[in-house]
Amino acid sequence: MKTVSKVYTVLLFIFLYAPIFVLIIFSFNDSSTMSRSVWAGFSLKWYEKLFQDRMILDALRNTLIIALIASAVSTVLGTAAAIGINGMNKWMKRMVMNVTNLPMVNPEIVTGVSLMLLFVFVANRLGNLSLGMLSLILAHITFCLPYVILSVMPKLRQMDPHLYEAAQDLGCNPLSAFLKVVLPEIMSGIVTGMIMAFTLSIDDFVISYFTSGTTQTLPIYIYSMTRKRISPEINALSTLLFGTIMLLLLIINFRKTNDKRSSKQLKGEGV
Repeated sequence: MKTVSKVYTVLLFIFLYAPIFVLIIFSFNDSSTMSRSVWAGFSLKWYEKLFQDRMILDALRNTLIIALIASAVSTVLGTAAAIGINGMNKWMKRMVMNVTNLPMVNPEIVTGVSLMLLFVFVANRLGNLSLGMLSLILAHITFCLPYVILSVMPKLRQMDPHLYEAAQDLGCNPLSAFLKVVLPEIMSGIVTGMIMAFTLSIDDFVISYFTSGTTQTLPIYIYSMTRKRISPEINALSTLLFGTIMLLLLIINFRKTNDKRSSKQLKGEGV
């Protein structure tokens, strides 16, 4: 049974990652005919052309601006929301968390269409405004927010609830007690939530597609290129995007592993 399980796992990973490895390999193809199946030698020319393409650089700039703003704003709002939710009674906390989790369990296409309709309605009410950078940022904040809350909530539950009150008893005002006592305790959850929000923002296509208007991000630009013809430039761009997302996910997993290890050590010392 163990052998069958191992074989199944190997086949599953091959099925999932073999296309990605083929894409990465052919992003270094030296073919001058843009062939997708003939290997002509190793070359970095498609990466050079990639960074000489003005439209790709504009899409990259838009993607980074949106991801940075969305992750920063969602981190601040998500942390504040998590602190507020943590202070609620059990029934209210459960109800609010169920509402908070809706964007995550909702199909992305439903979220994208609903946000598009909302933004179009508001834009028409405000005077013939159009979808663009602002609508993209607001959409990304919306779907990143629940992930930040979920990252911060476990840290708040692990924290001794009497620390904040003890700091105030010792003379700290509420803001000082939060900055010196609460914030350091939940900082690892905040950083993890921010990295996760940044990763999700960079990687998003469906919601961005419906709320972008004329503004292009990297996933949207890759999609528009594939509708014309798949060239090694797309392979190179997809490889860079995959590498960035993979690096960020490794950082998130590494931080979560360290947090679990630290929690076990603290419990062991407490025992």
